[in-house]
Amino acid sequence: MILHIFSEIRMSIPNQVIEQEDETKPLWRYVSNLRKTIGGGNNMIQCSLCNFSFNGSYTRVRAHLLKITGAGVRSCPYVTASKLVELKKLDNEAKLKIEGLKQKKVPLPPVFDEGNHTRSDVNPKFKGSLQVAFNIQTRDTLDCEIVRMFYSAGLPFHLARNPYYRSAFSYAANTSNLSGYIPPTYNKLRGHLLSKERSNVENLLQPIRNLWNQKGVTIVSDGWSDPQRRPLINFMAITESGPIFLKSIDGSGEIKDKEFIAKHMRDVIMEVGHNNVVIIITDNTAVCKAAGMLIESEFPSIYWTPCVVHTLNLALKSICAAKNTNKNSDIYHQCSWISQIADDATFVKNFIMGHSMRLSMFNNFNSLKFLSVAPTRFASTIIMLKRFRSLKKGLQEMVIRDEWSFYKKDNVDSAQFVKETLLTDNWWMKVDYILAFTAPIYDVLRKTDTDMASLHLVYGMWDSMIENVKKVIYQHERKTEVEYSSFFKVIELILMDRWTKSNTPLHCLAHSLNPRYYSHEWLDEDSKRLAPHQDHEITQERKKCFMRYFDDAEIRTQVNIEFANFSDGREDFGDVDSLRDRSKMDAKSWWIVHGTHAPTLQKIALKLLGQPCSSSCCERNWSTYSFIHSLKRNKMTPKRTEDLVFIHSNLRLLSRNSPKYKEEETKLWDIAGDNFSLDENGILEIANLSLDEPELEVFFNEDEQM
Repeated sequence: MILHIFSEIRMSIPNQVIEQEDETKPLWRYVSNLRKTIGGGNNMIQCSLCNFSFNGSYTRVRAHLLKITGAGVRSCPYVTASKLVELKKLDNEAKLKIEGLKQKKVPLPPVFDEGNHTRSDVNPKFKGSLQVAFNIQTRDTLDCEIVRMFYSAGLPFHLARNPYYRSAFSYAANTSNLSGYIPPTYNKLRGHLLSKERSNVENLLQPIRNLWNQKGVTIVSDGWSDPQRRPLINFMAITESGPIFLKSIDGSGEIKDKEFIAKHMRDVIMEVGHNNVVIIITDNTAVCKAAGMLIESEFPSIYWTPCVVHTLNLALKSICAAKNTNKNSDIYHQCSWISQIADDATFVKNFIMGHSMRLSMFNNFNSLKFLSVAPTRFASTIIMLKRFRSLKKGLQEMVIRDEWSFYKKDNVDSAQFVKETLLTDNWWMKVDYILAFTAPIYDVLRKTDTDMASLHLVYGMWDSMIENVKKVIYQHERKTEVEYSSFFKVIELILMDRWTKSNTPLHCLAHSLNPRYYSHEWLDEDSKRLAPHQDHEITQERKKCFMRYFDDAEIRTQVNIEFANFSDGREDFGDVDSLRDRSKMDAKSWWIVHGTHAPTLQKIALKLLGQPCSSSCCERNWSTYSFIHSLKRNKMTPKRTEDLVFIHSNLRLLSRNSPKYKEEETKLWDIAGDNFSLDENGILEIANLSLDEPELEVFFNEDEQM
């Protein structure tokens, strides 16, 4: 009876008095508790600000006053912006008090002895119904076990994005009959499980291999040396269905002459099947070209072509870093100003990065970072200047601040040079000009820096690229098309010289099989354009290809007839749909739909129109080299090393073909390699990964801010 009376008295006490007893729920003071609802523990509540009445608990009071949607109650219209700030402050202070109360007794995560996974559970009387339902303590314990593995072994946090890591724990957590399971031991990992996974990966790759004969294969190869000067050569097989990593060759102690390279090319060709191989692509070095010629003499149906991306990069180097030699005097005279601008930008970057106070100022004025671009990276100068252009506003605001001149410990003359450079309009105008006339080259480089089909586009892109470079230069110099520009003449000579050294008959044949280049739409875009069958150079190179592909004169005649009908729009190639679709459909789809009445030519077209033109996919640095040599340091047998590298590389390639690769938690999980880090302040190493550094940086910056 006494308890009942006390309860009634307490219910009659104003809300303000009750609030003094419960400081963890301060928003009660802004509502009136009208009455207890029948059945259940909620109250009928009225807002003291807007007089709106609703049924609920403190959760709905918070939602109403703090304008939280989705809680089953409307927001209070009388809570202004300033009032909302005040209420949120009260709410946050209450949350801190709640956390403080919780910290009075916090159980430490359990630590298990090695091999002993027994522990005493939390006292059942402290377990709430929610904790029991969702095994919160058990999940927390597992989290602690996993992070302990990461921390103790020094594993990179990026591993948490690995889809195979996630699927392993997901499988274990959702399989009911794994009680007592013990993970693989050291010997199992390096023994039969390794062989088993090699077989599994081979099976996963088999659907791609099955299409090699139909679609044709490009063998791409590239080599480089690590900081210890240890050479590595990678071989990959590329088709439209996806790339396959074939092998890595450690060239330590070997003479890397044409015979050595040709031998390994030959081994790879025999593994893939010489009838399946269409092209071998390597870099442009003389020894690779010589090895390619040996392969062509042995396998007439296989062409060696230099990597287009390497070719474009060499052209950019000749333009942006011209050397002062007797043979190169004209180029140096016209282009030396470009290398001077690049040197200035490098000096500015190094000065800021080398002085902590300057770097601190830089970070205060710029949301982006400098790019660390290796000199060997494609378009390194252009990438650096593009980043400087993006940083212009922040750099200028930085050097005009008084603090820039206050740091007396720094080199005063260097600091003044940096300031004058960044505030000189003429310097920035030159940066803009460099980026403008090299933009067509950079765009083609980006389009070809992929394993996607582009062999049939190279010839046309190169012609358009030179024309677009000319337009920018002539517009800058305010010249008409018929006038002479000494600067453009030098740039044109560089580009044409590189094209002459890298152009092959296969580029011309692939170009001549692209139906778009015969369409009125494409030809009408520029009065100087010719259809491929009207171009003398392309015609001569195409004939060379047909001579190599078809020894039999009668078959060759039939192919020439098929090509004549195709190029001139005769017979079945002259129907309305066939002619209209030349400019509407991609080249390969057009041949699938309209090429059945030229079966021999169609077979060639379907293979050539699906091939890449660069070996850059071989350069994607997944720390493969350090991975291999870490295995050698661990005294792994050659067979185990080969299996591990094969599995390591192809699981990543297969993952990249998955739709989840660009989604959610596993997004771009392998793009930065095994040792990637964003820890260094003010500089971003990501430019060494790909020409897509702006897009990748957005992703990593979002991740860093979480």
